[in-house]
Amino acid sequence: MKKIVVLASGSGTNFQAVIDSVQDGTINATISGLIAGKAGIGAIDRAVKAEIPYYILTATTSAELEQQLLEKLNEWDPDLIVLAGFLKKIPGAVIDQYRNRIINIHPSLLPKFGGKGFYGMNVHRAVIESGEQVSGCTVHYVNEFYDQGDIIRQTSVPISKDDTPESLAKNVLKEEHKLLPEVIAELLN
Repeated sequence: MKKIVVLASGSGTNFQAVIDSVQDGTINATISGLIAGKAGIGAIDRAVKAEIPYYILTATTSAELEQQLLEKLNEWDPDLIVLAGFLKKIPGAVIDQYRNRIINIHPSLLPKFGGKGFYGMNVHRAVIESGEQVSGCTVHYVNEFYDQGDIIRQTSVPISKDDTPESLAKNVLKEEHKLLPEVIAELLN
């Protein structure tokens, strides 16, 4: 059976969407583990509840990050690595070893509103301030540059004149929870 490793740095709602899709058979794979960007995050609670092993990164340098990621990934041997709200830049050596096997979900229609610093509310605030009529989410392959890997699939979300960054975030997140498992299923099944 195919194996997935998820990397997350926050509450883990996209991680939960992947867990649910594995459990209901939509994704024909197992989750080998969660690599957490830091301690005390919701994603770890979700891993514990689903009995998924987890590892907390302690790296303070990019060399340590590379070493910790490669050690854990080599141990868990994933067919696919899924970044679900992971806020650290993936080191080049990891990308080289797992090229075209690392995907990310991003809360905008890339290439718009991507790159360093564009995550979470920063994205939704910028989208609203720009006067865009449509936003959405993108699943893309991870390469050496923030949010610049090849786009796999996108889903758009209309923006109403009453939307705030918070309401837009909620609407986009609903679509992320559908899009990410669908793309994983397509790639692995």
